[in-house]
Formats: sequence, C-alpha cells, structure tokens
Amino acid sequence: MKRIDQVYNYVVDQTKNLSPNELKMDSGVTTKEVADYLGIQRSNASKDLNTLVREGIVEKLDGRPVRYVTKSIFQHKPFSKYVPSYQEQKESIFVPETTRFYENDDIFKRIIGINASMKNAIMQAKAAILYPPNGLNCLITGPTGSGKTYFAHTMFQYAKQQHVLDEKKELIVFNCADYASNPELLMSHLFGHIKGAFTGADEEKDGLISLANDSYLFLDEIHRLPPEGQEMIFYFMDNGKYSKLGESTKNREANVRIICATTEDPSSALLNTFVRRIPITIKLPTFKERSAKEKVELVKNMMIIEAKRINRRIVLTEDVVKALIGSVSYGNVGQLKSNIQLVTAQSFLKHMDQSDVTITMDELNDGIKEGLVQLATDRTTLSELTQILESKMIISPNESFDTYEGDSYELPYNLYEIIGDKAALLKEDGFNQEAINHFITTDINVHLKSFYRNHGFNFDSENKLGEIIDSKIIKTTRKLYEYATEQVGYKFEQNFLYAIGLHISSFLNRYKEGIKIETGNDENIINMIEDYPNEHRVAKVFKQIIEAEHQVILPQSEINYLTVLLISLNESVKKGRIGIIVAAHGRSTASSMVEVVSQLLKINNIRAVDMPLDMKPNEALEKVVHEVRQVDEGSGVLLLVDMGSLTTFTDDIKERTSIDVKIIDMVTTALVLEAGRKSSLLEGDLVDLYESLSHFHGYHAKELSESIEELDKPKAILAICASGKGTAQRMKELINDYLMLYMEEDIEVITMSIADLDTQIDDIQAQYHLLASTGIKNPNLSIPFVTMDQLFSKDGPTYIGSIVSNTLDLDDSVTLNEVTARQTCLDYMAEYFTFINPVKLIDPLWQLSQQIDEEILSNQQDYSFYMSLSMHLAGMVERILKNDTLTANQEELNQLANCQYLDTLKNSLELLEHLFHLNIPKDEFVYVVKIIDNQLPTLY
Repeated sequence: MKRIDQVYNYVVDQTKNLSPNELKMDSGVTTKEVADYLGIQRSNASKDLNTLVREGIVEKLDGRPVRYVTKSIFQHKPFSKYVPSYQEQKESIFVPETTRFYENDDIFKRIIGINASMKNAIMQAKAAILYPPNGLNCLITGPTGSGKTYFAHTMFQYAKQQHVLDEKKELIVFNCADYASNPELLMSHLFGHIKGAFTGADEEKDGLISLANDSYLFLDEIHRLPPEGQEMIFYFMDNGKYSKLGESTKNREANVRIICATTEDPSSALLNTFVRRIPITIKLPTFKERSAKEKVELVKNMMIIEAKRINRRIVLTEDVVKALIGSVSYGNVGQLKSNIQLVTAQSFLKHMDQSDVTITMDELNDGIKEGLVQLATDRTTLSELTQILESKMIISPNESFDTYEGDSYELPYNLYEIIGDKAALLKEDGFNQEAINHFITTDINVHLKSFYRNHGFNFDSENKLGEIIDSKIIKTTRKLYEYATEQVGYKFEQNFLYAIGLHISSFLNRYKEGIKIETGNDENIINMIEDYPNEHRVAKVFKQIIEAEHQVILPQSEINYLTVLLISLNESVKKGRIGIIVAAHGRSTASSMVEVVSQLLKINNIRAVDMPLDMKPNEALEKVVHEVRQVDEGSGVLLLVDMGSLTTFTDDIKERTSIDVKIIDMVTTALVLEAGRKSSLLEGDLVDLYESLSHFHGYHAKELSESIEELDKPKAILAICASGKGTAQRMKELINDYLMLYMEEDIEVITMSIADLDTQIDDIQAQYHLLASTGIKNPNLSIPFVTMDQLFSKDGPTYIGSIVSNTLDLDDSVTLNEVTARQTCLDYMAEYFTFINPVKLIDPLWQLSQQIDEEILSNQQDYSFYMSLSMHLAGMVERILKNDTLTANQEELNQLANCQYLDTLKNSLELLEHLFHLNIPKDEFVYVVKIIDNQLPTLY
C-alpha cells in the first residue's frame, strides 16, 4: 500500500463518524499525529495531507495546529458505512468528473460564454469531435491567456462524454517550444526511436504518437515547431503512418486526432501545406471581446477557487470587481487569474485572524487600482457592470465550480499555506506584524509573478511592470538601476526592476498610510551587511535618490534592507561554479565527450559545441558566445578546444560577454572529466582550475576510479547523539523539514550513537558523500560541524541551506546564552513530546544539568551541554512513561559499573525519580554517562 493511501485511511478511521455539527477545535487529525502513527517524517505527512486536500478528498480545518478531516462529513446525505479507498476517491474526483456532473448535460456548459462570445468556438469544437468516422484535426487560436489549454482539455472530456473515446484514455500534451531548435530530438520525442538511433539510445522507445493512439494529441505553441517538424506532423495527418527515429520506412500506424494551439497568425507562422491539412480553425475571443456578464462570472468563479483554498468567505466591494476587470490589459483571462490570486493572497495575509477575507480598494496595489481608471474610458462596459453588480460580491467556499487538473494557470502549490506557515514562523521568531507583512508581501509577489512569468507574461518590460507598480516608482527604480550599473559597474539579474520596485512600493504605501516604520535594526541583517561595505554604500545613495524623488525620509532599517536586496541581486557578489564548454570539430565529437562526463559525474555546468568541418569560424564563434552566456554562474568559463581558430577566441568572447574566459587546447575525454570533477570542488577560482589543468596529462586507473566514485556517492548529513535514537531522530526530522524548504530530497540524514562513531564512521564515509555533521559531538571530519544549539535555533534553516549550497562558514567562537538555550530546549520538548509537560519539566532539568556540571565537570557553564543533556533527559522521562526505554548491551553495562562518578550521577538523578515517581533503569544511565563523557575531554 502506498504511503498516501495509509495517510488517507488514517484520516478516515479517525474522523469518519463525525458530522459537521460535531466539529470542534480539536476535531480531526494533525500532521504530527499522522506522522507519529505511521512512523513517517512530518514533511512527508504534510505533503500527502495537502495532496489529499487539493484533490478534494480531505478537508483542512482552520486553527493552529492545522487539523484534517475526511471531506465526506460535509456531505448532506448520510455517510455510507462503506468507506471508499483513496484510489477510488481520487478516481471519483478526477477521472469520471464529467460523468458525475455532466452525465445528462453538456460539459461545455462549464465554459463561460457558451451562448455568447464562445458560442461559435464551441459549435466548431463539437463538429470537429463528432465528425465521422473519427473526428477532425483542429487548430485553436487566441492571444496569451485566452484559455486555449482549458478549451482543449474540455474538448477532450466532451469526446469521452460522447463515447468517441474510451473512458480510460488520456489527453497527451506536448509543448512544441521545448524542442523547437532540435528537430532530431523532436522526432524522437514525438515518434520514438530504435536502439542505436543516436548516442545514448541504449533501448527502443515509443513516442507520444504511440501513447496517443485512439486518443487526442494536444500540440501547444505549434508556431514554435520548425518547418521540419511541421512536415513530419502533416505527413502523419495525411497517411496515419510514421517511422521511429533510425528507421528507414514508415510502416507504423496510429489513429490519433490532433488539436493544435497558437498565439500567432497561422497564415504567417505556419507552413501553408500544414495549415491546409487542418480543416477547422477555432478562434477564441480576447477578454475585451467578452460581455460584461461573462467578465463578472469569470471573476466570481476564480474567486470561488480561492475561497475553497483558504476555506473562508471572500467579500469583494463593487469597485474591487470593476478594478479587477479593468486591470486586464494584455494577459486576458490568464492575467485576470493572476491578479485575483495576488489580491486574495495579500488580503488573506491581512485578515488571517478573521472569519471572512474582505477585499476593498485599500487592499489593491496601484497597478490593479488603475484598472478602475482604465474602465472609466469604456463607458459602455462600465454602465453594463454597474447594472449587473451589487454593492458587494460574497463568495462562499461551499459554492460549486468545476475545474480540471490540466489548468495551466493553476499554481502548483498552496500559496496560502506558505503564507500561513511563514507568518507563524516569523511571529515565533519575534517579528512584529508590520515586519511579517513586509517580508511575506514580497514573497507573495515573487511566488506569483515568477510563476506567471513562466506562463507567457513578461513582467520585466516596463509597460508590463506598470500593471503591478506605479509608473513614478518605476521611474525611480530605473534611476537606481542606471546609477548602480553605469557608475558602480554592477551586473544585475533581470528581476532588479521588479524586486527593488516592489520593495520601494511597499515602503511608500506604509509611509503614506501613516504606519509606524520600525527604526530598530535586525542583528542578523547588520551582521550580514558588514561583509558587504560596497553594497551598503550604494544603498545609501539609493536612499538619497528615493528621498528626493518621493519627498520621504528613509529610516536606517530601509538602508539595511536595500543592502540585502543589492547583495542578493548583484550577480558579481554570488559566485557559482565555473562553467565548462567543450568545442571540437566534427558533427558530434564535443557532444560525445560531454555526454560521457555528464553521466559519470552527474553535473550540469558543462556544454558542448559541435563544429562540422564546413562550419565557418564566425558561425562557430557565435555558438560559443551563446553557450558561454548560458553556462556562466558568475565564476567564469573554461573553454576546452581541439585545434585551429578556436584558440584565438578568448578576447572576442570576453569583449562580447564581459565574462572571464580561459582556453585550454588539445582537449581529450580525460581532460574534460578532470575539469568537470575539479569545477565541482574548487570554489569559483577560474585561474586555479586553469593552472591545475594546464599540466594534466591523464589519469592512472586508480585515480580515475576514486575521483568518480566520490562524486557518485549519495549525499548525507550525519546526526550524532548518545544513543543514535531519541534526540538523533528528532534532529533527523528537523533537518528533513529544513531540507524541504530548499527543495532538497536527495540528501539523506544518518543517525548514529557516540559509541558507534569510531567503529562505523569509516563505513559511512565509504558509502556516503558526507556534507556535514551535527549533534552532541564533533567527529572531527573534514566537513562542517553544526552544534545542536545552532541546529535548533531560529537560524537552523539557514545553517542547513548553507550546507546545501556549500557556503557554510561557522564561527567557532560563537557562544550560546542561557536564555536562548533554555527557550530552545523548551520549544524542542513542546514540539516533539506527548506525555511530558515542558513548562513544568524545564526548571528541574536545567537545575539537574547545572548540578552535574558543578559536581562532575568542574563548573564549565557550557549552555550547549545543558541543552543537550536536558533534551536527552526529557526524552528519557517520556520513554519511561511510555515503557519504551533504551537498551544497552552487556559490555556497555559492565563499563557503566566502572564509571567513577556513577554514584554522584545517581544522587543527582534522584531529583527526577522523586519528582515524577520514576525508576530510571541502568540502560538509560549508560547513555547519560556517554553524554557526560563526551564533555569530559574538553577539560584537558
């Protein structure tokens, strides 16, 4: 049984007998309860629970901690005694959706405008699907965001509803832009290939045409298909026959109906021979061409989706609805959805503690507010909207609205959950509400705008940026950009205007609304900017420009924030890996070497430039320049060439790209392999890499094997505690949670006891590529060590992120104060233990740690030790209460008898025994002694 099935079954078992009237604050199950019961990581439990929520199978309740119940308790009909499995539930939601809701109805009724702006398009679509014997190929045209993908999926569902297709068939989707510049790979992907068709084709593979047999193939962005690709497709449409890549005859057959989509004019973007083979062209209307009634329905339905996500009522004023409709200028329905999600997310943050999310004009940014002004110029539409709209639009999460999993404008994550979780974390870390709003508002914009940038909306250009940020702020941001790039020489990422502009906009909004601006400075930020005096100086100039442009006074904290933004955006600050380019004469010489090295070392900072003998030098230079720009991560590029004019390219490349380049000639596979290996180890020093390779003359067999073997090992972090259980398992869960923040799923966390460290560490190092260690003892390996207090502190995620990015630089002189240590210990107990009361237990544990320090360790006053021992003893008490104590082997028990301070320790631990009426077994004493012994060497 899959893990998600187990999670679903547990939720059902715990909540199936509830009814809506019986729901209380403690109804349902929490993530921790699911994880503990199933023995899985909390991050995995959270991931599965949210998947079930998105799929409509499980409902998420308000409150902290978040609780989950089975969705069936909200049904009006009595709950059946038969509980369907997760898979049956999932199939009832996704596969037969059309049967459930449209069994005796028309699935096209889900499309707004069926009897108006979309009427002709829907009639054409039905004709294409039902035309005997197997339907017709068709082309959907319309601007970006007009709903072409949604329409194609609806056509496919209609074909299944009309029994044109088998119910089990799937729509096969292919974006032609993915392989626009490589007809060979395009053919392989669409038609498949035979074994040996090209380098790396180790086995025969079917293509999408085969998968789409007796079904539909949706070719999105068909205008990006090169002429060769269009010819392949129209030959197949003519004959129904095709060949795999590598075959000489077209003797394979498939019955496939093709739906194409394009934003371009077909007559100019596609071959005439291709267009003639598509009998039906369906043109979708722009947002502007839709009626006022349709526009309101679109807003309402999109708001229902957001209301379901946050499980709250959403209330919009009339002006807000008008502003949203008027704000659509270039992205059509897709842009409307983007704006609705942005507005709802920001309002959700502001009203997190309220039952309703009320959206007024005050919640809108300047770009969307401007929509009301734009709408005023269209008097006809404005008049129609005024007649349709009431003073408030109230959206309930219980309202029905059907969408489908193929919506390309659906966010792939729950943005509201991200907001809620991050707000809770920032609040726990002591941030005030203004600071929380400041940081999270930026996150909201980054999440949404980066997502929609990948879906056809280019927010980097000034006219598009004007939809989000006031034009005066854009003007100011331009001045900042010009100063930093022209007078200082900075090189910024493309999102400079967006990131800095949003920051300024956020500050000015708070300033104008009279919200008090905090003048206090965060110590972490101050510590960070001390290492970047140049960026701090530039931020001060930014301050002067902003103050002059907007007649405001920026506090010191804003200068610090601007410095941090400059650090993050300045590409010259961030040094990545050294890029490698292999350029060699021949049609596949360079590609073959790069393919070998990429597969052996699993690296992606390497590119190939193949140069047939008839290629002109200027053409070769253009290809090399292009790849240099692509592979550069800020540390320069090493160019490995075979011969000829390539060796003279250095100056030309530097001049055209402003990227540092070094060239080594007489390239071999061994040289490429060594370059790839060392580029993963050296910290962005191109000169060092160049010099080390200049004298390279190949490998001995043993050296080659060891080099590849080390990089090929799975990555891991080592967590050490007294027993390898208990606290180490908690560290493992915590590290895994932090790794999830950085989207790292391939790093394993290994737990180990102190006793096993000496005997097992060699085996661990042989099996894994260790990135760092953490716990109660530093194993003194050639890797970073993160202490327990650092791991459990609020900066714990930062330490793990630095390990992931290989930038960890720990200061050995860092000391832990007592207040922070106690609080960290208290938070740990509250988070991970069930039976003990942390508030009552923390004082006796702390006193006990101090007593042991004074009587056994000569009063070191090491608060890190107090914290480690207190955490372990808390776990010990919990284990005794659960009758699940640790066990020691006979040798360890014999060694315990020889412990010189055993009697002193027993006297100290009597405090716990009397206080909680416990009897501490000898086995548990073994592990307490190990923690104390670990501290003893520091005395000498």
